[in-house]
Amino acid sequence: MTNDRSVVNVSDLREILQYVPRFRERIFVIAVDGEVAASENFANVLLDLAVLRSLSVKVVLVHGASHQVVELAKERGIALTNSDGTGVTDEATLELSISAAIRLTNHVMEGLSAVDLRAAYINAIIAHPAGILGGQDFQYTGRVERVDAKALRLLLDEGIVPLVPPLGFDGEGRTYRVNSDVAAVEVAEELSAAKIIYLAPASAFPAKPLPRQLSVTETLELLKKSRADLSQSVVSKLECAARACGQGVRRVHLLNGGVNEALLTEIFSHEGFGTMVYSNEYQQVRRIFKKDVRAVMSLIRQSVQGEELVRRTRAEILEHLEDYWLLEVDKTPVACVALHLYPHEAAGELACLYVSKAHENQGYGRKLMAFVENLAKEKGLKRLFALSTQAFNYLQQKGGFSEASPEILPAERRGKYEVSGRNSKVLAKVLP
Repeated sequence: MTNDRSVVNVSDLREILQYVPRFRERIFVIAVDGEVAASENFANVLLDLAVLRSLSVKVVLVHGASHQVVELAKERGIALTNSDGTGVTDEATLELSISAAIRLTNHVMEGLSAVDLRAAYINAIIAHPAGILGGQDFQYTGRVERVDAKALRLLLDEGIVPLVPPLGFDGEGRTYRVNSDVAAVEVAEELSAAKIIYLAPASAFPAKPLPRQLSVTETLELLKKSRADLSQSVVSKLECAARACGQGVRRVHLLNGGVNEALLTEIFSHEGFGTMVYSNEYQQVRRIFKKDVRAVMSLIRQSVQGEELVRRTRAEILEHLEDYWLLEVDKTPVACVALHLYPHEAAGELACLYVSKAHENQGYGRKLMAFVENLAKEKGLKRLFALSTQAFNYLQQKGGFSEASPEILPAERRGKYEVSGRNSKVLAKVLP
């Protein structure tokens, strides 16, 4: 991941507006790593939060402070026992943690004010001592007991962004250092948040990009196999993501907080940007309606520009509307396909097969090919054919197609093939 480019064209309102009704008045918990809060890009992150608020998304901001604690310890020449609230926190480390967290909270408050957002720091985390773990007293490291959801909701209902630092408090006025990744999970669960979005520093991410999407099972498997290759920051966030999904948060996102507009790209585009951990994914393949034509054209735009798919006009799709199908994941179009019928020759054309880049390598292409094949059989067709300039290997290896001569095309389709000049390869498959 790099931070030298803008990753979303935020003026593309058509794509953004598809998501606005779904997210209006929903709660997003944004968890910002302390290093991200200290970066040059943090001002852009705050602008992104202002965009979310302008679209009536309710935002709770949870921030870490490990980076600030380490820097302050160097400044004062104090040895730390722990910086992120996961190990032992002695008294000196606690004092540093409080000072660093409060400084950062004030810095964030100033930044939110600069983008015209009202915010309030709130001691919403009720914590108790983590206790003795593995025979060792963790002293002032805290365990989140509960979250003051009522207070948070009061602020959210007034259009105020609650700011939650990595500190917890007990009923007797004692302060404990808590881990911000864990705190974000507890806040999200108590508020029935739609999403948690973790913003981690660029330095936390491995050289090999993480998968774009992971189920809870896949996340746990990744941690089991590749924990040694991942930073502690990424491990913590993936563990918390799996836990959050198990506790009712449907989507958790892990993003590079050093990239401008990564937050908006992940939320408001089909392609996304970071890694999403999900639970209880709902999929369906359905016919498209008139209202879906724009979504189909948007979905295949990049493939058309790359000359993988032939350009289709809105009128052409509308003329053959009954031929087109969408694969949706949680009501988001992620793939499409068409079956054009030639009943007089008992043949059908598998066309317009496309899976969004963010959803590749998850079996959706094969699922749609199998769907079209079954549909063709139901309609009494004896063979399928497909035309391709770039995906012919995929169709052969995954779909069981074989290369054929243009002579096998129905007369009507062969005429269009010859006029197009695309010189596509012809592939065919006999249906059992």
